[in-house]
Amino acid sequence: MNAPRYIAPGVAGTVFFLYPNEPEGLKMSYVLCKPAMITQSRTSFLKTHSLSFILVSLAALLVVSCGGNDSQRPGGPGGWSGSARQATSVEITEITTSSISDQVRSYGTIRAQDVVTIIPQVSNRITHIHADLGDTVRQGQMLAKIYDVPFRDALGQAEAQLRQSRASYVRDSTAYQRQLQLFDRGASSSSELENALSAFHSSKAQYESAQAALTQSRENLDNTEIRSPVNGVVLNRMIAEGDLARTGDPAFEVANLVGFETRLFLPMQDWEAVTVGLPVAMRLSNRDEVAANGIISRISPQLNPSTGLGEVVVSLTDAVRSVRQGVLVDSRITLRTNENTVVIPRSAMIEQVETYIEPETNTVEIRRKYNAFVAVGDTIARQRELELGLQQGERVEVLAGLEAGEKLIVTGHRNLSDRDRIRIAGQPRPDTRDQRLEDGPTGTRAEGNGRTEGGGSGTDGGGGSDQSTSGNG
Repeated sequence: MNAPRYIAPGVAGTVFFLYPNEPEGLKMSYVLCKPAMITQSRTSFLKTHSLSFILVSLAALLVVSCGGNDSQRPGGPGGWSGSARQATSVEITEITTSSISDQVRSYGTIRAQDVVTIIPQVSNRITHIHADLGDTVRQGQMLAKIYDVPFRDALGQAEAQLRQSRASYVRDSTAYQRQLQLFDRGASSSSELENALSAFHSSKAQYESAQAALTQSRENLDNTEIRSPVNGVVLNRMIAEGDLARTGDPAFEVANLVGFETRLFLPMQDWEAVTVGLPVAMRLSNRDEVAANGIISRISPQLNPSTGLGEVVVSLTDAVRSVRQGVLVDSRITLRTNENTVVIPRSAMIEQVETYIEPETNTVEIRRKYNAFVAVGDTIARQRELELGLQQGERVEVLAGLEAGEKLIVTGHRNLSDRDRIRIAGQPRPDTRDQRLEDGPTGTRAEGNGRTEGGGSGTDGGGGSDQSTSGNG
């Protein structure tokens, strides 16, 4: 025979054996035993327990069907125990439709889209500082001044050298033109013409070199004034008055005012799901309201080999004034949004976890079911099995099981069962003399003071003249 399939609820204590070919009622419950201890086959199980199981089941059936003394049962004649259970106080809310989004959540730091590092082009002592940390600067505005006397002297020398080279160039150019005319008349030899031409080219080269030297000297002098190349904000200042400015060492960092961005690093599953252009809502790490909005502008084509994360760049489109460089933000990327759908709070659901164990393959499967309770007529709780959709924080989309307009029980539902009696918190207690249980046996009425009708044994808990009976008793 085949071995039985059994179901364990995930904790040691109860194991249910299910036989696919037997009636659904054939199941045995073992209490206070671990699932690992239940390893016997169907053959041994039937041999050792079938007779006792059948006898116990028949005895239980007879007790339930025939019953004992009707007066000892809480429900009076007929044995309906629901009449003795008091109503559970609950709170309800009307189910409505709204929108819910599938989001990816990550943290990042706000930074400027472009940060310019300014490096001195000449070396000398810093004489003045004109901008400091946090200052807003314009393009071309002076940030610092370098001692410029040596560079002014170098410029003067370059100008004098240029004048001298220009005079030599003009002189040799005139001499070459004269020798060329004499050579054409036959009054000069070719060697004399070549010497004049050589002197002319040498003077021209020296003149052009002097021009380049003058240009370099002027640029060096201009570079003694450290200026901002962009409109922006000074993020960092690395020099002070009296320091020696060196070429290659940063002096300032200026954030370009073209905008802000944040860089997010996502695991592969989320990195593959996002695309350029998706909206992103950002909140400050210690606040709930949205502080900035943006869109995904760039996505890295590869994962980081060290971390296994993919980089995503979000460009801010608008932000409040508190969003600044270096602020940590909670970014939420919206993948898709469902509109006009039933959404309930997560706390209103009841999750049931079942562990299915297959002894032949030694495999374990965990199944989850979700339920909720709705109020029917303000007196009865009905249980609904839910089919869930998107989940966003404490909000859950319900695809099936609930309808808009129903009254969802949000507190007090943890101890409820299907068709239990309830009382809406904040409402006056109903008159127990007129309250009837909708699902009770015909001809039976339960009242809050303990009196039952429909049998001769009903008594009034108050003991007054309102006591009434019906039937033959």
